[in-house]
Amino acid sequence: MIKILFICHGNICRSPMAEFILRDMVKTRNLAAEFHIESAATSTEEIGNPVHHGTRRKLLEHGISREEISQKHARQMRKEDYNKFNYIIGMDEMNLRNIMRILRSDPENKVHLLLDYTDRPGAIADPWYTGNFEATYRDVCEGCEGFLNSLVK
Repeated sequence: MIKILFICHGNICRSPMAEFILRDMVKTRNLAAEFHIESAATSTEEIGNPVHHGTRRKLLEHGISREEISQKHARQMRKEDYNKFNYIIGMDEMNLRNIMRILRSDPENKVHLLLDYTDRPGAIADPWYTGNFEATYRDVCEGCEGFLNSLVK
């Protein structure tokens, strides 16, 4: 089983969006049984809070189940997550720095940026600051598609 942990600052916008989008992609390809996908935060600011209303709205527009989304609450990444997951995928450089602050090292090269799996590496647009959940959705879809294609040849 391939275990993936998506990470952003608060675990209410970008990382849960990636979690739900990749889950939907693997389900569509009949690969759901081969994957375990979660998301978490580097900060404690949003712990226990539900998915941001803008992310929730965008996911609902694209057919993600309201019930599934409502079960997600922000949690903070823990050092022991390193041993539980094969991939730890951040949304931007600040996430990577904070992930490494938590982990201290990455001896198995598990930590990457989501858009590193595309032709345009960089940061996923952060809707917390921009309010543009459509741009974030496009970035996350592109990143998840590239990531999944790198795993399933």
